[in-house]
Amino acid sequence: GGSVKTGKMPEGEKTRQCKQEEEQQQKEEAREGLIEFYSSYQELFQFFCSNTTIHGAIRLVCSKKNKMKTAFWSVLFFLTFGLMYWQFGILYREYFSYPVNLNLNLNSDRLTFPAVTLCTLNPYRYSAIRKKLDELDQITHQTLLDLYDYNMSLARSDWSTLSTRKRSSRSLLHHVQRHPLRRQKRDNLVNLPENSPSVDKNNWKIGFVLCSENNKDCFHQAYSSGVDAVREWYSFHYINILAQMPDAKALDESDFENFIYACRFNEATCDKANYTHFHHPLYGNCYTFNDNSSSLWTSSLPGINNGLSLVVRTEQNDFIPLLSTVTGARVMVHDQNEPAFMDDGGFNVRPGIETSISMRKEMTVRLGGSYSDCTEDGSDVPVQNLYSSRYTEQVCIRSCFQLNMVERCGCAYYFYPLPAGAEYCDYTKHIAWGYCYYKLLAEFKADELGCFHKCRKPCKMTQYQLSAGYSRWPSAVSEDWVFYMLSQQNKYNITSKRNGVAKVNIFFEEWNYKTNGESPAFTVVTLLSQLGNQWSLWFGSSVLSVMELAELILDFVAITFILALRWFRSRRQLSPPGPPPNSHDNTAFQDEMPALVAPHRFTVEAVVTMLPSYNSLEPRGPSRDAEVGHE
Repeated sequence: GGSVKTGKMPEGEKTRQCKQEEEQQQKEEAREGLIEFYSSYQELFQFFCSNTTIHGAIRLVCSKKNKMKTAFWSVLFFLTFGLMYWQFGILYREYFSYPVNLNLNLNSDRLTFPAVTLCTLNPYRYSAIRKKLDELDQITHQTLLDLYDYNMSLARSDWSTLSTRKRSSRSLLHHVQRHPLRRQKRDNLVNLPENSPSVDKNNWKIGFVLCSENNKDCFHQAYSSGVDAVREWYSFHYINILAQMPDAKALDESDFENFIYACRFNEATCDKANYTHFHHPLYGNCYTFNDNSSSLWTSSLPGINNGLSLVVRTEQNDFIPLLSTVTGARVMVHDQNEPAFMDDGGFNVRPGIETSISMRKEMTVRLGGSYSDCTEDGSDVPVQNLYSSRYTEQVCIRSCFQLNMVERCGCAYYFYPLPAGAEYCDYTKHIAWGYCYYKLLAEFKADELGCFHKCRKPCKMTQYQLSAGYSRWPSAVSEDWVFYMLSQQNKYNITSKRNGVAKVNIFFEEWNYKTNGESPAFTVVTLLSQLGNQWSLWFGSSVLSVMELAELILDFVAITFILALRWFRSRRQLSPPGPPPNSHDNTAFQDEMPALVAPHRFTVEAVVTMLPSYNSLEPRGPSRDAEVGHE
């Protein structure tokens, strides 16, 4: 037989079991603490203020029993934060404005001599267009006679050959009559009535009218000076004559020896390998010294004896007086591989004068990218370079105007390079090109074409600062033997000693040259340094203090996430469970059951106790232990 003993659990066993449960619960709470960081925002903020190295934060905790001090330090703390970040905003704004520092350097080295372009200042009568120019002179003679009663003297050969060219002149006369010179009132540009010689000429200004192809719109080009008006009018027709010659720019009728009597650089004589020739429509034959076609000159010493010295002829012979109203020569100093824009940077050399030009080289290097809108080589500029040279701002501006000219007027302006597939403007082919040109020129000067906005400055450029001195040459006591030597050596026929020759000296004033460079004024290192200064000023802290603030923000985000997760879990536990799947709701059916068939009520009470261990089983009885036996 067997027996089962039941009885109560000893007190010691219960105590030991409770301790085990408490230890297990503490371990679980410790493990949960590693995940939850802090139990509340107050605990997080109190820990931060008590342990951070940011000055002033500890006062928020130490003065928590004094609400007035707590409020004062809270306002002061956040106000300081606001002021600091206001300063941060100023620093960031300055950083993203990309300021630069200007660096000035003086360098001493052997200097490369610049290119020098010298023009005769008088357009030449090419033999290929001499007949048409003579015809234009005859028409101009008659125009000046009608307007001003001025009888312009012409060469006898022009008068004698005029009758043999009456038929050929009709075509030119037709186009000249379409753009005649007229006297107009200064206030309203009303044409002067014919046969009115009694009108006061001082109250009128002269000009010419350019009309569209259908004559519906006209452009009045008027001048207050009659000299300017005649010169501009004559130049307009002169350009049309040149444009009718397909190879007018290729004509080479230069006479270097007859224009430049002496050339010397650094005490050595120049030769033909040191210059190149081109023709300018208004400045005549031009010669460029020291360009890229030969080995470049270098100047090892400053001074007048270590530069370029030229003796040039300034006496006019067989030139066009209606185009050139000055006597002398025109000089321009420019860098190699840059075109010579004689209108912009040139200056005139007076006859009978020795002009000494001293130079100082100056280089400018700009920062590109976000610091300025300069361009390295012009490849990022939306304008095609029509010149066979490197990019410059003037090259871009002229190319932009020429491209707009071809697009709007259907032809190209004669003074600028010819784009591919275009032809130069000529009123025998393009009747109203003059009207289109002057209208476009007015828009160009008003920057309505956008050329000045599109063409940016180069990031690297070289300039030469010039200063000139003048003296009489040759002197009164030496002019006789000087002109005699010139007549013997250069076969120069002297007709006007004072206006016949001029001398030009171009040299470096000093050996040093200046470089203007740019460097970033506000780098990332400077920004961090300024931010650190502001942080230390307002809070007396370091980079580690910033990390503490970042840690506070991360902890705040983590606690917010954990509290939200706990709230979501508690809501799910409190919500009642739904009915089991595939179950039927019999509530309505039970409510409709008659009361007679309702079953008797009964109550079932269940007592749930913890099962004792196997060793603690003892027999139970109402007052003492009972033993149950089984036979």
